[in-house]
Amino acid sequence: MAQPDTKRFFENLTGAGKSIAVLTSGGDAQGMNAAVRAVVRMGIYVGAKVYFIHEGYQGMVDGGDNIEEASWESVSSMLQVGGTVIGSARCKEFRTHEGRLKAAHHLVQRGITNLCVIGGDGSLTGANLFREEWSGLLGELVQQGLIDEDAVQKYSALHIVGMVGSIDNDFCGTDMTIGTDSALHRIIEVVDAIMTTAQSHQRTFVLEVMGRHCGYLALVSALACGADWVLIPEMPPADGWEDKMCQKLSANRAGMKRLNIIIVAEGAIDCNNKPITTDHVKNLVVRCLGFDTRVTILGHVQRGGTPSAFDRILASRMGVEAVLALLETTANTPACVVSLCGNQSVRLPLMECVQMTQEVQKAMDEKKFEEAVKLRGRSFENNLRTYKLLAHRELESEISQSNFNVAVLNVGAPAAGMNAAVRSAVRVGISEGHKMFAVNDGFEGFYKGQIKEIKWADVGGWTGQGGSLLGTKRTLPAKHLEKLAEQMRINNINALLVIGGFEAYLGLLELLSARGKYDEFCVPMVMVPATVSNNVTGSDLSIGADTALNAITDTCDRIKQSASGTKRRVFIIETMGGYCGYLASVGGLAAGADAAYIYEEPFDIKDLQSNVEHLTEKMKTSIQRGLILRNENSNENYTTDFIYQLYSEEGRGVFDCRKNVLGHMQQGGAPSPFDRNFGTKISAKAMQWLSKKLKETFRQGRVSLFANTEDSCCLLGMRRRALVFQPVVQLRDETDFVHRIPKEQWWLKLRPLMKILAKYKTSYDVSDSGQLEHVVRIRPKDSDVSA
Repeated sequence: MAQPDTKRFFENLTGAGKSIAVLTSGGDAQGMNAAVRAVVRMGIYVGAKVYFIHEGYQGMVDGGDNIEEASWESVSSMLQVGGTVIGSARCKEFRTHEGRLKAAHHLVQRGITNLCVIGGDGSLTGANLFREEWSGLLGELVQQGLIDEDAVQKYSALHIVGMVGSIDNDFCGTDMTIGTDSALHRIIEVVDAIMTTAQSHQRTFVLEVMGRHCGYLALVSALACGADWVLIPEMPPADGWEDKMCQKLSANRAGMKRLNIIIVAEGAIDCNNKPITTDHVKNLVVRCLGFDTRVTILGHVQRGGTPSAFDRILASRMGVEAVLALLETTANTPACVVSLCGNQSVRLPLMECVQMTQEVQKAMDEKKFEEAVKLRGRSFENNLRTYKLLAHRELESEISQSNFNVAVLNVGAPAAGMNAAVRSAVRVGISEGHKMFAVNDGFEGFYKGQIKEIKWADVGGWTGQGGSLLGTKRTLPAKHLEKLAEQMRINNINALLVIGGFEAYLGLLELLSARGKYDEFCVPMVMVPATVSNNVTGSDLSIGADTALNAITDTCDRIKQSASGTKRRVFIIETMGGYCGYLASVGGLAAGADAAYIYEEPFDIKDLQSNVEHLTEKMKTSIQRGLILRNENSNENYTTDFIYQLYSEEGRGVFDCRKNVLGHMQQGGAPSPFDRNFGTKISAKAMQWLSKKLKETFRQGRVSLFANTEDSCCLLGMRRRALVFQPVVQLRDETDFVHRIPKEQWWLKLRPLMKILAKYKTSYDVSDSGQLEHVVRIRPKDSDVSA
């Protein structure tokens, strides 16, 4: 029996006759402009009037020119700009009843009853109070003769949707707030730069990062750079921490490490609620160890700069979702906040999120720090657990030795973040009591015997290194099974951790099918996806894809800027990805592309012609630059050269064209903070799974033969909101082996967003939207996917 079609499309929702206002309030955050742009364009797209409210609540109270109708063109070229171009201000007057009365009058004058507020918990709490008082405020305005009864009836309800813009990531209910990823980029850029000078002079650096009440930035940047010590408000060190820290720093120096990095959140405290300052830490290190020590306070540099690809995509998705929420709201719908859970956007009751956020601070004030960490959410809790696991090594005498040998190898093309994953696996494996072996050059190096034991100190400093320090090849194991089995036997390998792309997936399938002939392959095996193409079946995200997206986005920004001040110009950009259009599509959304051609969405000459005509119309207005992305294997006939020549010819007299092939620059460079942390956490989880499987299958003094089941050969991937172990054999039916892509890909649902924001008429499936969830709802067990 056919299943009923449950899809809903936003064409059924209309904004005709509605007015939406967007404002940014409180501290600024990179990505706010992307959110404003998405709200404006989606609002106009559905037929609503959209207004800017300049200078946050202050502009709403003051009225006048601060409330300005927005046009499609007014948000052009703001996607890549940091901060907020419509301004933000902290407004004391809005906290008073009189101030809110003025604000209500100014909104009613323009017929605005839908507010999209981008800010922190204080800004969102103020918006909710404004909504609750709305009918009373209108009554007062009638009594004062400022509005009539008709206006009260017409504008009887105020609808609020919030988006959290805060670099601190201190808001409960969302995995990531707008601006956090960009702030991590600023921090890691500084730390990477400092590490080179610290190594030269054998120095210790103490860095202060933002986070007066939340240690997220400090914790995650410490995880991303492999810091020696981190101090955060949610985890005050116990009495005697000074001695322990100095012992750790001294031991690292004794292990031939030439530098130390200590990261301190600005709100760091000890167990007696006494602040821990960077100067105190510096003086402590100098006094106890005599190390040459410097302090660096990053300050507002963390708020500045261009937003990362992650923040642009997040903000664009949130902005569109916010407009949909406003279109679907009724008088009885509570104010909601649009949040991120895994890779899905969800709607949560605003005040539930605010109350839980306030509970965190209350728990910290009452010194219930473990409770505060749990209230921060599973992602924060897992970050903390992983940092402790990797940063603080136990003495070998204290570790229970397992007598298991575990091999780690990279397979396929290099991807930024692979080294962070290897470091994590090695250190977690050693902590679990295993002997860890590194395999050079993938399966090719494996069968040639390029295997050696790798120690804790050998992977120091690997998190920030691009490429693959172990070496990686695309060679598959099928032709070398006998030699591989021999090496497994010689080195007594009891488990395999394979980090790589589609070749790693194929390699595991080949080893699995060879188990009937070779007992040596009857051991637990797990794969962690790492490829810039993001084309591995069984995982929505792969290590390396975020770094590649940032490379594409940064390059597109520069390319578009090169045309500023010149005549109208369109750029044709070719991206990598094989047959997978992830980089072209999601990169196009992050860079503000007009179109992205991919294999998964077939196109013909009529589509190309339609795109040219669409761009020509836009170029006749104030739009001066166009951007077209093309996946390298999107079509064998409509090549990058063909599309360039077509656009050049058809746009003659209106715009000219340039083309760029980005090539291997998408694979190079230092890994992004997201890839460092995603690689670190997913690899640690994979290693813990291997340990569990080894204990389960170890019988009669051996592992082989007792691990010959489908669930002993798995891929660990991110699926929607959870990290899931999936037997590779069960993923076969989900894979298009000819084109090396999954048969279903979640990101295809994002393509209509890019088209809508580029002013194309399209269908947008909103089946996943519209459900108001609750922040207190128990999440899936492993939903710690946002790095």
